[in-house]
Amino acid sequence: MIRQKARDRVVLVGHSMGGSVAAYWAGTRSDRLASLVLIEGLGPPDMDGADGPSRTAMWIEAWRTGRAKQKVMPTLDDVVRRMKRHDELLDDASAQGLVAGGVVAGGAEVGTTAVDGGFAWKLDPLHNTIGPYPYRLETAKKYWARVACPVLCIDGARSKLNLGDHERAARRAVFANATHLVLDAGHAVQRHRPAEVAAAILEHARR
Repeated sequence: MIRQKARDRVVLVGHSMGGSVAAYWAGTRSDRLASLVLIEGLGPPDMDGADGPSRTAMWIEAWRTGRAKQKVMPTLDDVVRRMKRHDELLDDASAQGLVAGGVVAGGAEVGTTAVDGGFAWKLDPLHNTIGPYPYRLETAKKYWARVACPVLCIDGARSKLNLGDHERAARRAVFANATHLVLDAGHAVQRHRPAEVAAAILEHARR
C-alpha cells in the first residue's frame, strides 16, 4: 500500500500490535520514513523462553476454528454495551460512532462467514488469534536500532495492557531519537483522547 499510494516520505502510526508491525517496517525501510508514532506500541513482554512449538500448534488450531466463533449481537445497543464492557473509559457518543462504522447488518459477509440474526464486527475473527511465534525482544531491538527518523511514543496513563515504566523507558532508549508523551487514557489512547493524539501526531510530523 505504501509503495502504491504514499508520497516519498511517510509518517507511519501504529497502535498496540500495529505498533510492533510499524516498528518492524520502519527498521526495514528507514529511508522512507519522515517520522514514526507508536501508540502503546513497544511490544508485549519478552517471550524468548516460551514453548514455540506449542504456541504454533495453538495458532494452527485457532485458524481452523477462528471464523466459526464469530459472535452475532441482536441489536446495536448490544454492540455498544459489549464494546464498553471491554473499554470502561469509552463514552457513549464515541462508542456509538465506532459501532456505526464497525459493524455490518445481518446477512452480509464478515470475513468468510455469513451473519444472520443481528450484527457482527467487520474485523476478521482471525485477528483475535495469537501469532505463531513467541515475541522476542532481542529480535525487535535489531529493527528499532535501525530506525533513523524521530519516534514519538504515546502511552495511556490508565492503560492495563502496557509494560512497566522502567521497561518502556529501556525500550524507547533503543531508538536513536525517541520522545515520550503520556495522556490520560487507557490502552486505546486514540479512542479516549482522539483530538490530543491527532494534534501530537501532526506536531511530531512537522518537526
